[in-house]
Amino acid sequence: MVGIAAWGAYAPRLRLSRKAVAVANAWVAPNLMGKAKGERSMANWDEDALTMAVEAARDALGPADDRSHIDALYFASTTAPFVDRLNAGIVAGALTLEKAISSADVTGSQRCGLGALAQALAAVKGGSARQALVTAGEHRRTRAASTQEMDFGDAAAAFVIAEGPGAAEFLGRGTVTDDFVDHFRGADSDFDYQWEERWIRDEGIVKLVPPAIRQALADAGLTAADVKHFCFPSTFAGMAASLAKTLGIAPEAVRDNLASRLGEAGSAHGPLMLAHALDEAKPGEVILVAQFGQGAEALLFRVTDAIDAARPARGVVGALAERKEETNYLKFLTFNGLIEWEKGMRAEKDNKTALTTLYRNQDMILGLVGGRCRETGVVQFPRTRISVAPNNPAVDTQEPYRFAERKASVLSYSADYLTFSMAPPNHYGMIVFEGGGRIMLDITDVEPGDVDTGLPVKMVFRVKDVDDKRGFTRYFWKATPDRSAIAAQAAVAAE
Repeated sequence: MVGIAAWGAYAPRLRLSRKAVAVANAWVAPNLMGKAKGERSMANWDEDALTMAVEAARDALGPADDRSHIDALYFASTTAPFVDRLNAGIVAGALTLEKAISSADVTGSQRCGLGALAQALAAVKGGSARQALVTAGEHRRTRAASTQEMDFGDAAAAFVIAEGPGAAEFLGRGTVTDDFVDHFRGADSDFDYQWEERWIRDEGIVKLVPPAIRQALADAGLTAADVKHFCFPSTFAGMAASLAKTLGIAPEAVRDNLASRLGEAGSAHGPLMLAHALDEAKPGEVILVAQFGQGAEALLFRVTDAIDAARPARGVVGALAERKEETNYLKFLTFNGLIEWEKGMRAEKDNKTALTTLYRNQDMILGLVGGRCRETGVVQFPRTRISVAPNNPAVDTQEPYRFAERKASVLSYSADYLTFSMAPPNHYGMIVFEGGGRIMLDITDVEPGDVDTGLPVKMVFRVKDVDDKRGFTRYFWKATPDRSAIAAQAAVAAE
């Protein structure tokens, strides 16, 4: 027996108004006005598929320092930042997982998120892993003024798979593999090439998805009438309802695909809809999640009595609630590298990364791990051989100390318009941590006036900068307002 022990989700705070996109492109693509309702999630300039996957995984794992129970990691994405570098290794470093874990990147199809989840379930069930972490993230670039620009969204989801039923017991799987090319992106291409919609719907989804679902139901010994939550992502309106009717699934079981609030997050969207169902499901209910992509993948779960205790701090419900409307279409184009703009002389620098330094300081750079002196208890970042403890500069007395999950606040800050920034002004400041330690960090996801001394912040894993010359992305941690802590402070002040 195997199941989902925990889950988490992440969506960028920015939500791009579809009306703003349609109005900006009305002169060249008036047809987009038909899609001008709602909003789509929009990654900040320092977010990508990997950083979002890390944040979803942190939501699933919780704030605990000890993550040694995770011994397998699967990262799923079709938009991973590196083609020939283990992206899952970066995720493992950011989460400070053990070096002995097995890890793999899963890619190549829009159903790879569910494929990775199926691999993790099989690994734990077969005994090759005790607990496996699956995290899927997607940040797909599209051409300006395309329908995909309106339909797509950026998001991530994550699951911890463990022995036993957990919060949702795994019941069965069905899969179909068929090289039906609905779209593709070549090795040297930046954008997907999309085929005709009616062909995709009638010859692809309608014929390939039902066999996978029927196989999953047969594997679980269930009927379509047993399904209480049916999750199927598609940019085609009514597609999930049509499949449900064909299969005999109750119409009320069809889940909201989040199109009006987030858009469609590619290979991460099936997992995201599953996470959303888990956020809201009750014990005993059966969840069916399926996704199309060169065939289809379908997985069945039954929610257990442990569901309430397993709910994450944020989940999809929290990700949907934490939003900020963005109507600046030009900002979206800039963040996604769709226009060339004058960055100024201050941006003219070589961003070459010293790979030897990155490796030797891997836990500090990727995991935000500092040091704590065993003799004095003094905490510091970066970790050094000599302690900064007053009156006792002991040598080689420091043990690893993780900062990423610690509560923190702004001690001092600057909003700098002189240095180059993708989203000026460049906010940065001295961040002090509960329990000791302080680090000078960038502050992200803020506007002028948002930052002040004493502001509660939390750590987020983000893109530090990109070496365009060599194609290398460098990651580090940044501070962002802890809006839940700010809301709690406001509630106390109002009493």
